[in-house]
Amino acid sequence: MLKIVAIMFCGMGAGYLLRRKRLAFVPLTITVLIWLLLFFLGVDVGSNPSIIQAVSTLGAEALLLSFAGIAGSVALAWALWRWASRGKRNNQRQEGGDCS
Repeated sequence: MLKIVAIMFCGMGAGYLLRRKRLAFVPLTITVLIWLLLFFLGVDVGSNPSIIQAVSTLGAEALLLSFAGIAGSVALAWALWRWASRGKRNNQRQEGGDCS
């Protein structure tokens, strides 16, 4: 863990020292490195027999968690919208406006 923090601080220091330089290649380099990390993560997961055997279970759990997260977000967004629009309707009634 200390190595990771040290590497991050080295990168921050390099960024600070090079802040006046034009580093147009950095975003493309970051994108390519992220793609490589994801690829090698997939290779590691694919080579692990216990994960491959549990893919159907993991997939079902992931699907359930995704739908539960979406349903919770929709329900709370709807409740917030109702709560926020209630104040608007009350103001319209007090001003004598149409509340439709």
